[in-house]
Amino acid sequence: MLKHRGFPGRLPGTDFQFTIRRPNPKGVTPITQRERFRDRRPADRRADAGFMQALWENFGDQPFERGNLDAGRLSWLFGREVVAAEDPFDPASYEAFLVIDVAVAQLSFPEAFDGGRL
Repeated sequence: MLKHRGFPGRLPGTDFQFTIRRPNPKGVTPITQRERFRDRRPADRRADAGFMQALWENFGDQPFERGNLDAGRLSWLFGREVVAAEDPFDPASYEAFLVIDVAVAQLSFPEAFDGGRL
């Protein structure tokens, strides 16, 4: 499992996890597409925006390996702002490649692209 050095482990000042420390001994947690409803808590929305900002600052518009990125946090963005960068895509692989759909991500999280801290 690739460890993304320099990637924040969590949203600063919160317990919202962005990375995992070690592979899951029971098997890889698959990435799934989760529905984001309008009534989500503001803290959850900040975590999504903070994670998107970290992805953008670390990878930009280039494909990146899932590695130690948290499957739960990726699942909130997967299928919209973050999409598969390979075909076939294995959602249960630490070696799977993803890419940011920049146009969609900028519409969903404009604050993550303005260069300021969330």
